[in-house]
Amino acid sequence: MMRHRTLALAALAAMLGSLAGCDDSDRQARARHKLARFVLDKEPAGLTQRLDIDYDGKATLLGYNVLPQGKVKPGNAVRVMMYWRCDQRMDKGWKLFTHLDDGAGHMVKNLDSTGPLREKWVESQLLGPDAWEPGKVYVDEQEFSIPKKVRTEQVVLYAGIWKGRKRLKIRKGPRDEHDRGRVVSIATGYKPPSVPELRVAKLTRGARITLDGELDEPSWKNAAATGRFVNAATGASNDKFPVNGEARLLWDEAALYIAFEVSDPDLTGGFDAKQADPHLWTRDCVEIMIDPDGDGDNKDYYEIQINPQNLVFDSRFDDYNKPRAGKDGPFGHEDWTAKLKSAVALHGTLDQPGDRDQGYTVELKIPWASFDRARQAPPAAGDTWRMNFYAMQNDSGVAWSPILGQGNFHRASRFGQVTWIEGEREGSAK
Repeated sequence: MMRHRTLALAALAAMLGSLAGCDDSDRQARARHKLARFVLDKEPAGLTQRLDIDYDGKATLLGYNVLPQGKVKPGNAVRVMMYWRCDQRMDKGWKLFTHLDDGAGHMVKNLDSTGPLREKWVESQLLGPDAWEPGKVYVDEQEFSIPKKVRTEQVVLYAGIWKGRKRLKIRKGPRDEHDRGRVVSIATGYKPPSVPELRVAKLTRGARITLDGELDEPSWKNAAATGRFVNAATGASNDKFPVNGEARLLWDEAALYIAFEVSDPDLTGGFDAKQADPHLWTRDCVEIMIDPDGDGDNKDYYEIQINPQNLVFDSRFDDYNKPRAGKDGPFGHEDWTAKLKSAVALHGTLDQPGDRDQGYTVELKIPWASFDRARQAPPAAGDTWRMNFYAMQNDSGVAWSPILGQGNFHRASRFGQVTWIEGEREGSAK
């Protein structure tokens, strides 16, 4: 008797579950019916903002419209309509995602659930890709505000299709390395503060620099100087970071000369002198970024570091932080060499924790011929290059030109402007 009652209860539960499932399906069907205006039989006429991004043959992001057009200031609203064509039916669980990045590549807004098609329904989206019919075009409308905290001249909208830890691979069309389709760049009207400038004159005729780390030549005393470095994030005077420094510059027809004076209460080295391109920024070092073309576009720029052991890391990059192969590198084209000569003078003892050090001085000479991607090297008098200088410790540091939230220490648009000039007198800051 008990067994029959148990079976009856199980049958009743199954029937109720089935009825509930039918009810859920009916409600979902009714909800989807309300979205009929977002489903088209073909792409709309006059779609001028074309993208044609192919997501692994399963869907194509045909294009978009955006309102308002032009600049959208932080805090103001923007509406984007993306037009997706379904090319193949997809399995259960595939969803749309949208990321809003600032101009420095930081995601400032996740819009995965924004818009009528993306309303959450159980473990899926109400009318997400797993519910699309081949041949139909789906209008993915998203309205959002540009975050007030944005401090870049533009934001970029990326979109894609994901499931769990997977994303549909993009076969063609504008995209990044993470299979995110690049939809639209929106100008914010934000104007970052100007960068510092330095006018650097040639060595006086007959003057010579001896690379010994002492900086006792008269030319260094009169050389163009950055002044004390500042907080790399804010541009404020450094009153917290334990390391600080300043740099001086000179040049002649053969080479660029740079000197650093660094204050550091605890000098650390600890790298194997035989290691090629050691990651010096993880301890103490000075860092130089050089974009010879002077336009700050991050194309073909150089990174050079020297630490208190007088070890060198040097690399060339094709674009902002690229190439890069994971957290352990390689970082850029590490086979590039600056062919520099350098000397370091220590004002304290290296790798003696607990003692009180004063810092160190770095003096180096870089042949112009090393800058193999520069439009012109040596530069002509009047040319302006983009450069930045840092005093580093433990993967952080202070800077000549602050980054101000525009990205990391590689952001060339935040490098200072260095203008090479002729003249009997050494250069000066401006």
